[in-house]
Amino acid sequence: MELRLLRYFLAVAKEQSITGATEILHVTQPTLSRQLSELETELGTKLLIRGKRRVTLTEKGLLFRQRAEEILSLTEKTEQEIKTPDLFAGGAIYIGCAESDNIRFLAQTAKDLQQDYQNLRYHLSSGNAADVQLRLEKGLLDFGVLMDPFDKRSYNCLPLPGVDTWGLLMRKDSLLTTHAHITREELKNLPLLVSEQDLAAGNDSPYNAWLHQSFTDLNIVATYNLIFNAALMVREGMGYALTLDKLVSTGPDSALCFKPLFPQLEAHIYFVWRKYQIFSPAAKLFLEHMRQKYGA
Repeated sequence: MELRLLRYFLAVAKEQSITGATEILHVTQPTLSRQLSELETELGTKLLIRGKRRVTLTEKGLLFRQRAEEILSLTEKTEQEIKTPDLFAGGAIYIGCAESDNIRFLAQTAKDLQQDYQNLRYHLSSGNAADVQLRLEKGLLDFGVLMDPFDKRSYNCLPLPGVDTWGLLMRKDSLLTTHAHITREELKNLPLLVSEQDLAAGNDSPYNAWLHQSFTDLNIVATYNLIFNAALMVREGMGYALTLDKLVSTGPDSALCFKPLFPQLEAHIYFVWRKYQIFSPAAKLFLEHMRQKYGA
């Protein structure tokens, strides 16, 4: 299967139109239609539903779109690694990040390297632990930033020096803003927005031991993937978000504030990479500097 066909398919999927895709790809409509039909024949399945006004993807087409994006992303990453062996000429570093204030430690390393390697490029992707781990396993990332709990057996792990504090994001007009912290009993009756990752962790959730009961017994009204949209729902009065400190602005101009849990519940953050991973010169350089600054 040629990479060109993957690009053709993705253009049609994005534009939802064969005609619209031809303008981007600079090919004729008969040529594109023929190439797509040949792709479906090669795969032995229908990928596209050609309607009068737009093209939609079948269930297999949706899966193929995801895989095509991953293949092209990995191809681009590999090409960059091979074509730029000289660090002074440049290089790309791919990092998947959980939401954490401790990302600043990676930023400090990147800033230090800029002085001698100005052409290094960093590609950051935010996601929960499952997203980051999946992209690491597929080779789409060089490094990940993960938070306990996660299975460390597949990774080399470098603990980052800071810890994050769990707490409650709320509106500043909440009665709880007068409290220095939030206790177990106060948490139990509140409408909560919680991370999908924490909810999926089940018995491994860091909240279970803290609560002295199952996390799923709380009054959970919504789940979120990343905190930005959850913070908007909190601001509109949806409820209170269980999250880490310093991820959302709570300054004088913000309608929100953060209160830590009590007893204090902390999250430890790790800079990770796959065991036996082969690095590009740029990624190897970044790892060496992270080790020098933050551990063995």
